[in-house]
Amino acid sequence: MNYIGSKLSLLDFIEKSVNEVTSGDYASVCDLFAGTGAVGKHFKKKGKKIVSNDIQTYSYVLNRHYIGNHKPLEFNGLKQEISDLDKSDNKIATVCDYLTNIPGEDGFIFTNYCLGGGQGRQYFSDENGKKCDAIRNTIETWYKAGKINEDEYYCLLCSLLESIDKVANTASVYGAFLKSLKKSAQKPLELIPAELILNEQEHLVFNEDANKIASEQCVDVLYLDPPYNQRQYATNYHLLETIAKNDNPEIHGKTGLREYKQQKSLYCSRSQVKKAFSDLIANAKAKYIFLSYNNEGLLSLEDIKEIMSSRGEYGFFTKDYHRFKADSNRGYSADETIEYLHYVKCH
Repeated sequence: MNYIGSKLSLLDFIEKSVNEVTSGDYASVCDLFAGTGAVGKHFKKKGKKIVSNDIQTYSYVLNRHYIGNHKPLEFNGLKQEISDLDKSDNKIATVCDYLTNIPGEDGFIFTNYCLGGGQGRQYFSDENGKKCDAIRNTIETWYKAGKINEDEYYCLLCSLLESIDKVANTASVYGAFLKSLKKSAQKPLELIPAELILNEQEHLVFNEDANKIASEQCVDVLYLDPPYNQRQYATNYHLLETIAKNDNPEIHGKTGLREYKQQKSLYCSRSQVKKAFSDLIANAKAKYIFLSYNNEGLLSLEDIKEIMSSRGEYGFFTKDYHRFKADSNRGYSADETIEYLHYVKCH
């Protein structure tokens, strides 16, 4: 998923830096602003115990699968519904193929976010909007009927969110839709199975306020990747939130935005970010704290150093980083920014 602030290209840099500071002596990692879960997934594959959190529901869905699910999924409750499931060597793929081929429905997404729905919005083709509605409703029906368990439910939801995003008719985020269907948005929605990462650890996944989780969960490494600027993730990914929640919310405006007051981040507020960050660092239960932040963020480098130094021995690593451009027409001062990975060895 093309995601603002994704650390996918920085994973090796982050791991190398963490290993250098900790001498490799850590067993648990908390990914506090998890987003699509790239950092948590990386360390899960290294055998670490992961605590994952994000205030957005779509992020919780992704991480509930990628981090929370760590044992094989059998889908035993669907054997009567899907005839060839019993013989399948890849049960997730078999269920996803079945869902890909069910008839579309005129549901909430089609009605409100496709041209055929009559609201003037074109986030998806009519066919893909209907298919998304049908798949989402079927997953919910199966879950409520006890045909799939919680782990299987989030696996399928994660697969849907990632698959529908691939055929979205946007520049990258959901702040606006394109007037004409781009080539990738014309492709029919295919439910691609999300990767299942198996290991022996029990992981924790939360959908809570970041400061609350930091003060409650004891971990070796606390990794922070908060928003850097005033763009709220709730508005940029509102459609994925609606698909994840399946709550048919009241929407408004040209883009069909849902209400998001409860999900506004203090880290996007110039007047509140310093206090929020100070409280987080002061109350965090971790041996080591790492903060990814670039040189154009709302928090100054001086503020970060002052706040993190209050907990122990402070330092940082840097790496040049290619800027994420959500809008090709927006003016930027440079194509590259400097990504800082600040750290503190807590007393």
